[in-house]
Amino acid sequence: MKNIIIVILTLNIAFSFSQEKEKQDLAALKKANDYVYEGNQLSDKDDFVAAEMEYRKAISKDASNTVGAYNLANSYYKKGSFDEALYRQQEVVKTSTSKAEKHKAFHNIGNILMKNKKCKEAVEAYKNALRNDPTDEETRYNLGLAKECAEQQKDQQDQNKDNKDNKDNQDKKDENKDKQDQKDKEGDNKDDQKDKGDQDKKEGDDKKDEDGKPKDEKQDQDKGKQDDQNKDQQKPQPQPGKLSDQQIKSLLEAMNNQEQKVQEKMNAEKQKGVKVKTDKDW
Repeated sequence: MKNIIIVILTLNIAFSFSQEKEKQDLAALKKANDYVYEGNQLSDKDDFVAAEMEYRKAISKDASNTVGAYNLANSYYKKGSFDEALYRQQEVVKTSTSKAEKHKAFHNIGNILMKNKKCKEAVEAYKNALRNDPTDEETRYNLGLAKECAEQQKDQQDQNKDNKDNKDNQDKKDENKDKQDQKDKEGDNKDDQKDKGDQDKKEGDDKKDEDGKPKDEKQDQDKGKQDDQNKDQQKPQPQPGKLSDQQIKSLLEAMNNQEQKVQEKMNAEKQKGVKVKTDKDW
């Protein structure tokens, strides 16, 4: 009997505790809904800052209140804060147990992704929305737009890839051509230097005689010999039967010397008073 009483008391305490918790949860839910209502009123007046505060109060009062998170996400979307809106809609998907709420959240996620030009991701979001509500024609229509957009983006990406590959190939060809041109230029320079060296060697060989001596030196020697020969040719050559100028000069000098000796002898005879006989009788 005693054990039965203990069990009954335990059940009563648990029931009372459960009722108390349920009352608290209901009170929190009611308070959260009040905050959501206030937020909706402010959002209708385009007072997004004040509306955001009310929605945040609702979430803090009841974390499972998906309506507050959903409306907060919509408020961010209207302001253009797409990243914040996306985060809040994803929170709704995680916490919601209702297909209707999940459908709305996925639908709005698709809209946000389309705004961010993420068409491929938007396709998946709209598909998830239709899985939770296959009858929504608006979601189906948005899915068609997202598919078309995703296909266009894929074509553009493929085109960009082809253009990039073509550009890389062309750049590689140009680089190889530049390298080949540089090699050809270096080869031409080497050929020019070789030709110049051969030309210099040929000119050097042309300036040497068979003995390997510089032709200039030999030409100078030959020229000196030729000049000497020319000088000898320019000198008066003695003619047969005719005295040369040098012979005449020597003869005159000899005659002058002889005359001087005779004069000196006559002067000496005069001094002695002796009559000197001349070659002629006057």
